Amino acid sequence: MYDTTINQDLFYRIQTAIHIDELDDTQPLQICVVETEKVMQLARKPVYGFVKRLFDLVAGLTALFVLFVPMMFIAIWIRLDSKGPALYTQERLGLNGKPFKMFKFRSMCMDAEKDGPQWAKKTDIRVTRAGRALRKTRLDELPQLLNIIAGQMSFVGPRPERAVFYDIFDTYIHGFRQRLMIKPGLTGLAQANGGYDLRPEEKIWYDIEYMKKRSVWLDIRLILKTEQIVFNHHGAR
Repeated sequence: MYDTTINQDLFYRIQTAIHIDELDDTQPLQICVVETEKVMQLARKPVYGFVKRLFDLVAGLTALFVLFVPMMFIAIWIRLDSKGPALYTQERLGLNGKPFKMFKFRSMCMDAEKDGPQWAKKTDIRVTRAGRALRKTRLDELPQLLNIIAGQMSFVGPRPERAVFYDIFDTYIHGFRQRLMIKPGLTGLAQANGGYDLRPEEKIWYDIEYMKKRSVWLDIRLILKTEQIVFNHHGAR
């Protein structure tokens, strides 16, 4: 379990960013507990799982081929805009809590986490000029096509999160780790209904709803809705 006593600064930075109700001054780490289902029986869907993986592989390879040149231009733009590499990797938790390195285009300055892990904010001074445009259009997520092809992620599923934030959210969102029961995704029901504008306790409801109702048709609808979000920038940060 993440040590919230030693890392109070991190806890409060996240608390401020996600607008959790103010804490009691006398008990600074006791906050409102958000209940979710504590034990969820996940239905087995072998045919859907096969179709989903086949789609991820074929669509991922096709998208990478089509977008390779634009991605090269994005990488050059990032390198010219600020010091540091174009690609950024960060450890996230995947299926069954297995850690993996998630790829992104770098959208922040190199010393963005000099004070430790922080939750993204709407007006984050750590974001570079190129990064601001990339985040607004979600283009910073394109390198995750590599994670999808490798089978670490899917096009649709709960967004992968860092272990440190799982440990913190576990302190007030019962059942938050249930989202690790399926493969994380590039987009998902929560991302299509608010994205970064949602609090973690709101995201888990969407994630569990998706896990219960996941289907090829639902995945297609979410992918199409995400394409619209790329243009209207809803929920970007």
